[in-house]
Amino acid sequence: MNVNIQTVHFDADGKLKSHIEKKIGKLGQFHDRITNVEVYLKLDNIVHNIKDKIVEIKVAIPRHEFFVKRSCKSFEESFDDAMSALVMQIKRKKERMAA
Repeated sequence: MNVNIQTVHFDADGKLKSHIEKKIGKLGQFHDRITNVEVYLKLDNIVHNIKDKIVEIKVAIPRHEFFVKRSCKSFEESFDDAMSALVMQIKRKKERMAA
């Protein structure tokens, strides 16, 4: 599984990156054929006032791609919310494939 973390217009600290990598590592237990994971971290600017932290996660498996976008007051909260939505998408897709 190839993991790519990109930040837009800022540099993420090591603590945030390790939090993301730890959680992404657990995706393998929900689907065993994940090939690529892309995480985008963005700041939502409204006329130079930083309002929300936006996290976008894109997960690729053969013949399908999952995408989630969430925004909250902190990157950790946004990422955790996006991960739970992503896990739900993966579980639903796996159930449909098994049926």
